[in-house]
Amino acid sequence: MATKLQEIHELAARLKRPVQLMEVCGTHTMAIFRTGLRNLLPASLRLLSGPGCPVCVTPDRYLDQALILANTPGTVVATFGDMLRVPGRGGSLEAARARGAQVQVVYSPLDALQFAAAHPDRRVVFLGIGFETTAPTTAWALKEATDSVPNFFVLCGHKTMPAALAALLKSGEVRLDGLICPGHVSVIAGARIFDFIPREFGLPCVVTGFEPADLLDGLVRLLRQIAGQRATVEIQYRRCVTAAGNAKAQALLAEVFEPCAADWRGLGPIPGSGLRIRAAYAGRDAEGFCPAPPDAAPDDVRGCRCGEVLRGVLTPPQCPLFRQACTPDSPRGACMVSSEGTCAAYYRYT
Repeated sequence: MATKLQEIHELAARLKRPVQLMEVCGTHTMAIFRTGLRNLLPASLRLLSGPGCPVCVTPDRYLDQALILANTPGTVVATFGDMLRVPGRGGSLEAARARGAQVQVVYSPLDALQFAAAHPDRRVVFLGIGFETTAPTTAWALKEATDSVPNFFVLCGHKTMPAALAALLKSGEVRLDGLICPGHVSVIAGARIFDFIPREFGLPCVVTGFEPADLLDGLVRLLRQIAGQRATVEIQYRRCVTAAGNAKAQALLAEVFEPCAADWRGLGPIPGSGLRIRAAYAGRDAEGFCPAPPDAAPDDVRGCRCGEVLRGVLTPPQCPLFRQACTPDSPRGACMVSSEGTCAAYYRYT
């Protein structure tokens, strides 16, 4: 690892200019902070965090919908723990549960499905959030429930990465020299989903793993491309990722879901960036009996700057609420709540 770190410093010195890279995945953000990698990099090399935390990019409107369901008699909302404390316009699911709402924390869609099977007298709605990484497990649960668990439903908030990254790069709001692309997403979707980035934007990409050695190798590969004035998609995480991805998982996603427009915190509505449940499984779609409420107010009306953090426009310490009104014990925004949130990473490790 020392050799890789030395090469990073040598490449950065050779470039003789500031270099700005973005790690897209929230797991990468946490790994970079946890390992202290930022403190070892040359001053001219800056890492920004992108919109790769699924809890963080989930808009308030979805949270409003989840709260309506949680407060509906006979309905149980099943959710990952990260969603429990996210503050929305109507409060959090945790606060709603304290007032008597039915909210069950689960570790997977399978847990939610089993809970529904064990409680046939209740309507159980799983909050399906996440990117290509977790969407196949939700699709599997929907298929399993079709004949055997009639009281299982999904409120689908799944999103896909390519269109969101395209929107971010097209905006030109932040100057980037390259991207550390998410490893987990690429295991399912394949590294080729990022081919448009070098082709359309001329930026190098490296699909990278999560260990310290992976991260250093990914940075070296990016800097080599930049120094050589090349732009392509490289796979550093070859022990898990291929160009084509997981064909069985992709087929399952295509069977159960179809692309749709989706709202992203900080990025707004993006065509083709979401997944919705296909007509064949529409009877399991919670949207059918709980439509989304009118979007009467923008996200982050509480003064939170999560949207700008997710776009890389500012870092958490630049938000006036950071460490003051917004802490893990009293969060104002999703980026402070999620285990993959940039604000949570800055708070814990800086």
